[in-house]
Amino acid sequence: MKKKSRAQRQKELIDMLKTDPFYTDEELANLFGVSIQTIRLDRMSLNIPELRERVKLIAETETSKVKTLGVKEITGEIIDLSVGSLGISMLEITEDMIYSKTNTLRDTYIFSLANSLAMATIDAPKVIMRVANIKCLKLIEQKDRLIAKAEVYRKVDRKHYVKVIVNNKSQEQIFRGKFIFEELD
Repeated sequence: MKKKSRAQRQKELIDMLKTDPFYTDEELANLFGVSIQTIRLDRMSLNIPELRERVKLIAETETSKVKTLGVKEITGEIIDLSVGSLGISMLEITEDMIYSKTNTLRDTYIFSLANSLAMATIDAPKVIMRVANIKCLKLIEQKDRLIAKAEVYRKVDRKHYVKVIVNNKSQEQIFRGKFIFEELD
């Protein structure tokens, strides 16, 4: 297979990061069949920040839209938010989030990611969770990246119905839940 020219690779790199800004340098290197250092050089010449900086810039912009929670109360980083309809957030799993004996992710992080995104998506200043119907479908046994998508699918009087799906970076569904929140005065 013929290697791509630098210009062609850089154009594709820009397009890929516009579509999904959460690729790591390692993932990009594997996709393009080049070294990690080559990807880093490409990013630097194109003035594309590293993954953490890209996520931080997106999160700062989106978090300012949240009505129900403070910035430090959100688990993960909000990537996209349309208050009243849908939201997307991401959580990078780190060693301190893993149970030491079972080497699995603590369920509280998955629930907190889903719950805080659901609350952030609601168009109300003060809500309380009244019902949560959740299912953990798969264990996370190593460092991973979780992507949560929340959608407000119904609003009746003061009640907001939100469904949340959480996938790992391999796009496998690991959690799903439906929440009912009630607006408070």
